[in-house]
This record gives sequence, C-alpha cells and structure tokens, in this order.
Amino acid sequence: MSLWIKETKGGILIKIHVSPRSSTNKITGLHGDALNVKLTSPAVEGKANKALISFLSDFFKIKKRQVSIKSGEKSRQKTVLLNKISVDEIRNFTSKEIRK
Repeated sequence: MSLWIKETKGGILIKIHVSPRSSTNKITGLHGDALNVKLTSPAVEGKANKALISFLSDFFKIKKRQVSIKSGEKSRQKTVLLNKISVDEIRNFTSKEIRK
C-alpha cells in the first residue's frame, strides 16, 4: 500500500502536502510520502483548508461532508479523512496525476 493512503475503520486517511496561492487547483503528484495538492487560495483564515475540502470533494466526486481535515489545519502537511469512497477508487482518481 502507498505511504500517502491508509484504510481505517472510520474511512480512508490520505496525507496531503498543500501548496497555497498556486495558479490553479490540481494534484501534481507526490511530495515525499504525501499527495501534492496545489490550491489558488491563500493560507489565511482557513481559506486554503476550505478550498482543499471543496477541491477534494469535487475531484473524488463525493460530498463535502465526507471530507474532513484530521490533522495539520495550520500546516502545509495535512491528514485528511475521506468517507464513502474506497482505496481503489482513490487510486483510480489519482493514478494519472501521480504518474506525471
């Protein structure tokens, strides 16, 4: 299993490295043992966290309430919990971005 993704009883945990103030919202591969996500929002007053939740819910085609930040709310390194989606689905969604 990949280091950036872990299945738990409560859902799927993914490690994310966020790059705020980017030109576009996208996944750009891996950053160490984390999925690298670029966001246009700045990292002030929780804007990047809200943008991350919105981006991930759209990207994985799940509802916003199924995405929560478990740790790293004030850091670029975050652990995010995804519900009602499988590890295989996440890998399928991210496979193209990780291979780049």
